[in-house]
Amino acid sequence: MDDGENRIRIFGFTGSLRKASYNKALLRASVELMPPNAEIEIFDLEGIPPFNQDLEGQPPDRVKEFKAKIRAADAILIATPEYNYSIPGVLKNALDWASRPYGDNAWDGKPVAVMGASVGMLGSARAQYHLRQCFVFLNMYPVNQPEVMVPFAADKVDQTGRLTDDAARKKIQELLASLVSWTRKLKKGT
Repeated sequence: MDDGENRIRIFGFTGSLRKASYNKALLRASVELMPPNAEIEIFDLEGIPPFNQDLEGQPPDRVKEFKAKIRAADAILIATPEYNYSIPGVLKNALDWASRPYGDNAWDGKPVAVMGASVGMLGSARAQYHLRQCFVFLNMYPVNQPEVMVPFAADKVDQTGRLTDDAARKKIQELLASLVSWTRKLKKGT
């Protein structure tokens, strides 16, 4: 196992506030599937208020905590549901808070991986595409492969909230390995 100095610290969250969220199940699976040279901290976006530009210079404590955790992480992992062909408002709100005020973008230069689950057949594909568009302005560096889209999630998460689908678990494990590798490559370049 790597010593603490070489470990990759990943900060993960989802755009869903629902207690039995399928995307929270993906994050819990990530904790189990994390490569040995990495660790993950999961954050719940509950309590982050709607973005208000009048408060961006003195954001609420929950926003300060969120931005500090982003900055402390080596990489970001986002699990997004898909609402109306896009990302949830909760997720967009969190992206906005952490990028403001102008010149104080906590996302700047962060490697990021995306995954998502939905009850439909596309498994959050459109939401992930929109999220990747946001990464351009936020100056984040997404992992391109593998793509993790878990369709028909109601059939793949059990009553306890555990992701039971072996194919989805394997893809998440591959995504985490890619995120760790990508993060190390980017660190060497700086």
